[in-house]
Amino acid sequence: MNHRLAPLPIQRPTWLPSYIPELQGLRGLAVLSVVIYHCHPRLAGTPLYSASLWGWAGVNLFFVLSGFLITSILLASRNQKNYFRNFYGRRALRIWPVYVLVLVVCYLNAPWFIGPPVLEAFRTAPWWAYLLFLQNLFHLTLPPSIGPTWSLAIEEQYYFLWAPVVRLLRRPLWLATLLAAALLAAPLFRLSHFAWITPTHTLTHIDGIALGSLLALGLYTLPLGRRIWLGIGLAGIFAGFVAAGTIAGGTAFLDSALATGFGGAVLVSIASTGARNPINGLLRHGPLAFYGRISYGMYMTHIMVFIYFGWFDRRMDGYGIAGNLAVVVFRIVASTAVATALWYGFESRILRLKRFF
Repeated sequence: MNHRLAPLPIQRPTWLPSYIPELQGLRGLAVLSVVIYHCHPRLAGTPLYSASLWGWAGVNLFFVLSGFLITSILLASRNQKNYFRNFYGRRALRIWPVYVLVLVVCYLNAPWFIGPPVLEAFRTAPWWAYLLFLQNLFHLTLPPSIGPTWSLAIEEQYYFLWAPVVRLLRRPLWLATLLAAALLAAPLFRLSHFAWITPTHTLTHIDGIALGSLLALGLYTLPLGRRIWLGIGLAGIFAGFVAAGTIAGGTAFLDSALATGFGGAVLVSIASTGARNPINGLLRHGPLAFYGRISYGMYMTHIMVFIYFGWFDRRMDGYGIAGNLAVVVFRIVASTAVATALWYGFESRILRLKRFF
């Protein structure tokens, strides 16, 4: 009886490589979706408009990817020495440099990126909330230039709490129960009318990260083969996206349906990694993989780039749809250039310090 009640071992499947290049392509797809979504007014009257309205869902894909990748790291290292030092040190190197750089640029150029003069911006804009990654928990009007940081705040809050939970709760069942509770609670909080719930509150957007974490936990504990995981992933894609386009559309369960679909896509990419087919090849190589590499910088800076080059928008306003398309192309090219320079000249250099953690 004791043998049957023993917890399942937590270990990486032997068939799963330490690096899954297809996930980089999914990350690239996510960031391009978000950028195009923020261009959607300029796509009105074109065949791309309807699809661009769904670009916001790229954030949900980011959440699922982050949940899987970070939980995989935590599960693999939870018995190692300096667990907390290494995890939080590596997270700080990945997140803080670009994050602080964006905040400094925005506040020192407050009239351009925030609105009021610099000193007034420091007095009235919630800089302290940004430093503590709490901006999504208050009813604040976030300046557009740093509006995307709400999703980053959710991820940081989640991992700040999730790392000790993974370390302390030894049984996978306990971890799975917590994650399942988060999945069920998120749509209920979206249905609630509590005054303290903001549109970007962590409790209303936690299902994507929780599902990604649950995928990592399943892969590390359940002795299933690649084909079975592939089948589960395909079922998740079908069920999630069909539900998103039908019964869940326009309801509090839409994000849950999208998380299911994206979770299926992540699982399929994992189970089929290395396969020689057009989809895997597209995710592993070429533009999507490149955008995945620069995705963090592009996500953090693209609206700032839009604002900075607003003069180009105004010049194109008189050219109708052609002018609008020119604006979209210009925005993507400019955002790509800034994110590329940020990656090669700043991010990648700082990330070399990860070897100390």
